[in-house]
Amino acid sequence: MKKVGILLFDDIELLDFAGPYEVFAVADELNDHTLFDVFTLSETSQEVRTVHGLRVQPDYAIDRSPHIDILVIPGGDGTKAVIKNKALLDWIRDAYDKSAITFSVCSGARIPAILGLLTGMEFATHHAVVEDVTALAPDGIYRKDRRFVDNGRLMTAAGISAGIDLALHIVEKLYGASVKEQTMQYMEYIQNKAKGKG
Repeated sequence: MKKVGILLFDDIELLDFAGPYEVFAVADELNDHTLFDVFTLSETSQEVRTVHGLRVQPDYAIDRSPHIDILVIPGGDGTKAVIKNKALLDWIRDAYDKSAITFSVCSGARIPAILGLLTGMEFATHHAVVEDVTALAPDGIYRKDRRFVDNGRLMTAAGISAGIDLALHIVEKLYGASVKEQTMQYMEYIQNKAKGKG
């Protein structure tokens, strides 16, 4: 069973984390709870507020986090504060080093960018933050034509809903096309036809 840790912070984009959460949780439910253990975490155990004001209670503070196989870094205006938070960045870097897969969604790409993880790498992000991300990772290669980019351990998704596509890609990569299709059918989700790199 893969443990999926989804990082939360204030001013997070709701669908950036809720979309991947739903994909992994549904895939797990449809397979007798044998595939994924999905949980949320934040710097403290206090609730966070999304960009639109929804309050969310994280499952764990980062200092009490279980092992993470798949780390999800959502986007939102709150990423501007995250990239200035050395303690949180140190934790993210450590979690990346220990995880099998780390992926960002939307403006969450600012975080691997500032950590130097996009150097020489192709990446996807929200079109409105491309300049921000390339300023942080001038050697990164922005792929406007991709919904997501799979660089192996590090993956990046374009804006907001593209996190669903990348999560489905990971489900397929780990457990096969039939599990992905089963998950999409249950969610009544038609995957965006724009290209990903897998």
